[in-house]
Amino acid sequence: MAVLIFFIAHWYLSLFCQTFFLHRYAAHGAFTMSKFWEKVFYILTFLTQGSSYMSPRTYAILHRLHHAYTDTEDDPHSPMHSSGFMSLMNQTRKKYADVFNGRLVVEEKFTKNIPNWVVFDKFAHPWFMRVVWLILYTLFYVYFATSPWQYLLIPIHAMIGPIHGGIINWFAHKYGTTNFAVSNTSKNLFPIDILMLGEAYHNNHHKFPGSINFGVKWNEIDPIYFTILLFNRLRIIRINRLPRTNDLF
Repeated sequence: MAVLIFFIAHWYLSLFCQTFFLHRYAAHGAFTMSKFWEKVFYILTFLTQGSSYMSPRTYAILHRLHHAYTDTEDDPHSPMHSSGFMSLMNQTRKKYADVFNGRLVVEEKFTKNIPNWVVFDKFAHPWFMRVVWLILYTLFYVYFATSPWQYLLIPIHAMIGPIHGGIINWFAHKYGTTNFAVSNTSKNLFPIDILMLGEAYHNNHHKFPGSINFGVKWNEIDPIYFTILLFNRLRIIRINRLPRTNDLF
């Protein structure tokens, strides 16, 4: 039971930080927050993504490139130019490393108004910190696992951030339905998205990239949208986008 609780908690807490902080805030600027709260969410992202921690600055740049060049050869992660799910994951990994390490020259328009806590990234991003997280995951399973098959979940913990991104970037460009005609292969993967906290309404998102609500139809409930409204009321953030906007970022 402890393993199941830990796995579910890790899945959703990591996914929350990715969709709320990395995606909607860092990449699209759908709302603003103070430097204090920005640092709080940096730390939460590190704690929840663990060994697969992604730099908010690098994530934001890659995602903006994805929207600008969807399904073309300049798209950092497109099924149109990958032979399979793992191939797409590896392609994204290489592009991510190139951007993070400054090997890929990026136009200035893709780097504007992006959070960048250099000192924290130097602490959270190195390989030895990822190894520390892997050791912690393994020790948890050694202590709490009740069956050998449960150890198969450790690789998911280790790569949970990229797996979340890969599910959308691969499957939501190959399978599902569309609400809007767009100039790319984006689709809504699920009619009701519980698994990906609204991220699976990918066709909607490509139609309205800057929207704080990824759902459009009555059944397309986006739980992060309601979280954004709550955080806005609590003055943790400030919404500066309309629920529907087709701004690129």
